[in-house]
Amino acid sequence: MPVYHAPLLAIDPKETRRYAGLMRAKDFDEGLILEACQDARLLAAPRGIWQLYDYDAKTQEVKSDPPFLIEGKKIGKHLEACDKVILLSATVGDDIEEEVTKRFQSGEYATSVLLDAAATTAVEQIADGMEKAIKPQMAAQGYSMRWRFSPGYGDWPLDQQPELIRTTHAEEIGVSLSESKMLVPRKSITAIIGLYKEGAADVPAHEKKDCAACAQKDCPSRKA
Repeated sequence: MPVYHAPLLAIDPKETRRYAGLMRAKDFDEGLILEACQDARLLAAPRGIWQLYDYDAKTQEVKSDPPFLIEGKKIGKHLEACDKVILLSATVGDDIEEEVTKRFQSGEYATSVLLDAAATTAVEQIADGMEKAIKPQMAAQGYSMRWRFSPGYGDWPLDQQPELIRTTHAEEIGVSLSESKMLVPRKSITAIIGLYKEGAADVPAHEKKDCAACAQKDCPSRKA
C-alpha cells in the first residue's frame, strides 16, 4: 500500500485567507495569516495513503475485496469512462486540532480561526502533492486522471465514508471515523480519483472543479 510522507515546506497564505472567509477583507493583517501558516506547518504531521482498484463505470462498482457500489449520479458521471480508480486518504494529524481548540477555549478566537484555516489548506496541499506524485506513475501505464472527488461533494453521501476508510487502509496513517461518520483527525481527507485510458474515444469532455461551477454562491471561502 503506497504511503505518502513528503514534508510540508510551506502553507499557502492566500488559500488560508480564503478558508478563513477573508477574501473580501483586503485590510486584514497579512502578518497574522503568515504566522498562522507557520504555526500550522510546525504542528502538522503530514501523512497520506492510497490504493489502486479496478472500476466498473456502468455499475459504479469499485473492485475492492469486498467490492462496493458508489452511490450518486454526479459521482457516477464524474467517473464515466474510467476503468480504474485511486482511493486516497490524507491527514495533518491531531496536534493542529488540539491547538485550535486550546486557542478557542482561551478566547483567542482570531488566531484559532486562522490556524484552523491554515490546517485546512495544509491537508488540501498534502492531497495535491499526492496527486502530483501519482500522476506520472499512472501516465506510465497509459492513464490520465480525473480531479479528486470526496464524499459530501455533489450527491455522493457521507454515509459511504466507512468504505473509503476501509479501501484506503486509512487506519495505517491514523485516520478513522467518529460515531457520526466524521473523519478523525478532523483535518483529514478521503477522496477518489478516476483513471481513464489516454486517447480513448468515448471519454466525455470534463470540466475541472471550480467555485464558479458551485451552486453555493454565498460560501465564505469562495474563490473570487
